[in-house]
Amino acid sequence: MRILGIETSCDETGIAIYDDGMADLPAGIVAHRLYSQIAVHADYGGVVPELASRDHVRKTIPLIKEVLAEAKLTPADLDGVAYTAGPGLVGALLVGCSIGRSLAYGWNLPAVPVHHMEGHLLAPMLEDNVPDFPFVALLVSGGHTMLVRVDGIGQYQLLGESVDDAAGEAFDKTAKLLGLDYPGGPVLAKMAETGRKGRYKFPRPMTDRPGLDFSFSGLKTSAANTIRQEITEQLTPAQVSQVKADIAYAFQEAVVDTLAIKCKRALKQCQLNRLVIAGGVSANSALREKLAQITKKLGGEVFYPRPEFCTDNGAMIAYAGLQRLKAGVDTDLSFKAKPRWPLDTLAPV
Repeated sequence: MRILGIETSCDETGIAIYDDGMADLPAGIVAHRLYSQIAVHADYGGVVPELASRDHVRKTIPLIKEVLAEAKLTPADLDGVAYTAGPGLVGALLVGCSIGRSLAYGWNLPAVPVHHMEGHLLAPMLEDNVPDFPFVALLVSGGHTMLVRVDGIGQYQLLGESVDDAAGEAFDKTAKLLGLDYPGGPVLAKMAETGRKGRYKFPRPMTDRPGLDFSFSGLKTSAANTIRQEITEQLTPAQVSQVKADIAYAFQEAVVDTLAIKCKRALKQCQLNRLVIAGGVSANSALREKLAQITKKLGGEVFYPRPEFCTDNGAMIAYAGLQRLKAGVDTDLSFKAKPRWPLDTLAPV
């Protein structure tokens, strides 16, 4: 079976075709395209929902045509259309939902609504090294930070989540305080590479109490106070650059340690040693290294998608949609976008 995946939940337009290998093509991604709106939103220092929606309107259909051309396929060669139905920005979601359902109707194909976070959770399945069920998943991005026990597709138990800022959001906000360009998270991580260990020490929030919930707003506040105190007019430009790098190092170290402590706690609680990390922040090399150390000590392994599939993309939506389609999931044209959609409400496959 082959399925077209459409991702438009925020500021990236992702289109892909996935084949399960049961036809004349090998299993895997047949073709994919990703358009990022970073340049559109950079001047505003964050995503502007109305601009995001308009850009999805401009880019989605041309990207679908490009993917079909690259794959040398026509709509008649497809078995379904999957689209991100939530959670996300409602305007952006409506673009993908409308186009996905319209194409499915026009092509006489099943339409499959996909949960955005299920797409991220299953993104490591796009790789050669695939985790077996059950496992613990850390979903960490600009909009979400959560720990989930995964016993199968659709069999999700929420273990903990952020009570305020997500980890990626804290990265971006702290980067903005440091005067870094949008999106700031990856830039902050790069700056941290030249930072000095031990110069500053930030808290590891909510690690001194039981439970698996997260909180990053206080950590962001600590970073903001340090920036105000340490970066003064008396410093030379070179000194300012070094102080910023030291703060970036300490901030990243605190976030990584916090995530690692909670992941270790979750693995022990579930008596598992397989860990999946997905979402934009899962591309962070310091986080990957730390979690690899933890799972190795537990006799397990950490799994994650390649960097291009850590951020929002159409391939993960196509894969998740295909699993749902094979299980008989289909929807009529009345299905609406869901800007809020708890992951643990999904039906098992």
